[in-house]
Amino acid sequence: MQQVAERAGCTKGYLSLIENGRKGPPGDELLARLEAALGLEAGGLAEAAVLSRAPASARERIERAGRDQAAFRRLVDSIDAHGDLDAAYRSGDLHRLVGGGAPSGGELAPARLGFEAPLINSVSAGYPTDFTDLGYPARSADEYVRCPDVEDPDAFAARVVGDSMAPDYREGDVVVFSPAREVASGDDCFVRLEPDHETTFKRVYFEVGAEGEELIRLQPVNSQYAPRVEPRERVAGLYRAVTAMRRL
Repeated sequence: MQQVAERAGCTKGYLSLIENGRKGPPGDELLARLEAALGLEAGGLAEAAVLSRAPASARERIERAGRDQAAFRRLVDSIDAHGDLDAAYRSGDLHRLVGGGAPSGGELAPARLGFEAPLINSVSAGYPTDFTDLGYPARSADEYVRCPDVEDPDAFAARVVGDSMAPDYREGDVVVFSPAREVASGDDCFVRLEPDHETTFKRVYFEVGAEGEELIRLQPVNSQYAPRVEPRERVAGLYRAVTAMRRL
């Protein structure tokens, strides 16, 4: 290991951290030097590094698809061409090759399984309550929901609590929110409020106050609840609802 470290221009301790999984893959320049030091095929370590940085669900699909070497090569080329895994996903290439393609043409998977959104605890459909997931984006969760029609890698889901959004949404409904979607006045949104990290689920309207200040009205659907108006600067995030699921 000392010899490899000297040839690659890094420390033995640094290589040990990588080898034991205590540090992520190094940059492409060091990976190229390690390939030369170890006599490996050029680009092999860089390719492995791309896969190691991918979410576990994506790695599983990619590994299963490895049996089809031609299709696998196209997947890696797409990731390389777009710069990273997220960019390849947003372009539609990753969805076509991994999750949404037809079996013809060398795609990696014939089944359209859809994106799995992390299900954060819940969001109050009454007045705001503490957001216990420690902040957005919610990259991991104890539970996930499959969303066939959602292609935003940052989408997340939450269970509705309360009845202020009834009858459009009921308590227990799972609503999926997409940070990638633009929000317009009248949209139903997951709302984050500062400075206390409160959250709520409301229909939002953009308004202007008497002195020209920007306001956001958080409007319940249920007429038994009063709306709440907040200054724009207190609203830290608006994430539009894109789909809802209800248990029958």
